[in-house]
Amino acid sequence: MAVVPAKNEQGRIGKVLNLLSETAVDRIVVVLNGSRDGTLKEIRTQKLSKVDVLRFREPLGYDIPRAVGVFYALKQGAECVIFVDGDMTGNLLPAVNRLVDAVVSEKVDLAMTECQSDMISDNKLARELYLFRKLFNEHLGIYQRVGVAIPSHGPCAVSRRLMISADIRDFAVPPVILAFAVKHHLCVEAPVAMHSRELGSKMRGFSHAKKIAETIIGDIIEALAFFEGKPRKRIFLQKEYQGYNPRRRFDLLERFIALYGRNPDRSPST
Repeated sequence: MAVVPAKNEQGRIGKVLNLLSETAVDRIVVVLNGSRDGTLKEIRTQKLSKVDVLRFREPLGYDIPRAVGVFYALKQGAECVIFVDGDMTGNLLPAVNRLVDAVVSEKVDLAMTECQSDMISDNKLARELYLFRKLFNEHLGIYQRVGVAIPSHGPCAVSRRLMISADIRDFAVPPVILAFAVKHHLCVEAPVAMHSRELGSKMRGFSHAKKIAETIIGDIIEALAFFEGKPRKRIFLQKEYQGYNPRRRFDLLERFIALYGRNPDRSPST
């Protein structure tokens, strides 16, 4: 199953869904995340038989749709879930198939994409994020095997074993899932490598990029604390990295779990 978070992706979501329909995934669930444009209409015009839509009228916030998708996938009996953002219009077919195969055929529990950026040498923000990714994976003892891959960057796939073992809420903080998998001796690999530009993601400007970088760095700091069995925090060298973290609507996730958990046969919309 593919989980596709989407917010205001009119003009892009159709391309993503059509690409996924040609891959090894047998079902697609779009987590429609507070969209105010024609994303839903575009989904419906595709007339793809294996697409479900979980519609949230309020924005869920960064990565909460992943956790929603995991809970839904577990209730549907999915053995593998791959996350592909609704704005990724690049040629991801080979990457998606490889990640799914790693989980399904090779029994990998977390299959990641190692995304590289051309801007590391001349962009302070990109360098800082790269350094945190490198230090994180070195601390986890997996850098020699997966490089700077983390589940926050690019498509990644997870096994049912990982989905069942981890806290659903932690899928909204992807580096914590990586730390969990390593800590519990699950199989972690990065069988796909690609440049960030190949993802075909929407260009959103420096302010958004800065917020995203701060979010992921904060997530990494939080994941390191989790890995070491310490209280989770987002502070490093007296600087707090929040980014979009305060906008994560864990309350809406909890509401979805409570409602859908009681009645998994109801219409997948909230």
